Amino acid sequence: MTSLVLSILLGVAVVAVITLAVLLIVTSNKLSAARRQLERAREAQPRRRRRRRGLAPFAVRTTLKTAEMVRTKGIGATVRNSIEDLAGWASVERPDLARLTADGDVVVVFSDIEGSTRRNEELGDRDWVRLLQRHEQLVRSSVQQHHGQVVKNQGDGFMLAFADPVGALRCCVDVQRELTGHPRRWQDIKVRMGIHMGPSVRRGDDLFGLNVAMAARIAGHADGGEILVSDAVREAIGSVPGLEVTDAEIVEFKGFTGSYEVFPVALEA
Repeated sequence: MTSLVLSILLGVAVVAVITLAVLLIVTSNKLSAARRQLERAREAQPRRRRRRRGLAPFAVRTTLKTAEMVRTKGIGATVRNSIEDLAGWASVERPDLARLTADGDVVVVFSDIEGSTRRNEELGDRDWVRLLQRHEQLVRSSVQQHHGQVVKNQGDGFMLAFADPVGALRCCVDVQRELTGHPRRWQDIKVRMGIHMGPSVRRGDDLFGLNVAMAARIAGHADGGEILVSDAVREAIGSVPGLEVTDAEIVEFKGFTGSYEVFPVALEA
C-alpha cells in the first residue's frame, strides 16, 4: 500500500515538473517575441532634427534616440540599451577619472552597436559573440594607441575616457573608418559614438554625473556610423588636420532643460 502511494505521489510530481517546464518554455518564447516587436516598433519611430538658422541644411532630429538598440538582462528584465546601462553604472559607481587629467577636464566617450539585438538574431549567438570579441579588440587597440582608458565594457557598449579631446576624436574616427572601410569584414555593423568633456571632479560630486550623462545622451542621439561631439569638444579641438567637424544640430536631451548643439564629424579618409 505504501509503495502504491509513493508511486502515485512520484507520478504527480513528475507531471508537475513537466508542466512547469512547458510553461517556462512558452513564457520565454512569448517574452522573446515581445522584445523583438518592441525593438522593431522603437526603430520605426520617426526622428527629427531642428535646423539652426544661418547654417547649411542638415537633417532634423529633436527627439532623443535611446531605443535604437535594446539589451535584455534575462527573462523579465527591463529592456535597456548599452549606453543607458553604462551611464547608469557610472552614476552608481562614479569611477574616479581625475587622475587622467592635468588641467581638470576629462573627455568621456560612449559607443555601442546600432540594432545589436537584430544583428544577434541574424548572425546567431556563436558568430555574434565572435564579432563582439573582434569589435572589442578593435576599440581597445585604438584607445591604447590614442592614450585613453576603457572605463567600462558591457556587451557591445563602451565607456571610454581621455585626457585629450583630439586623442578621443582620433580614436573614434579610426574605429569608424575601419568599420566603414571594410563592411564585409565587420558584417556591416554600425557603431554610434558620442563625445563630451567637462571638469574632472572626485568621486561623489554631482557635476561628474552630469558630464557622464551628457556624453551618454549625445551618443544615444547619434546614428549608426556617426560620431557626435558636444560644443565643448568642438571648441577644445579647434582646427585639426585631417578632421572636420560639420554644422551644428540643435537637440533636446531627456533629463536636461533647454536645447544643445551637437556636431557630426566628417569621416571621409
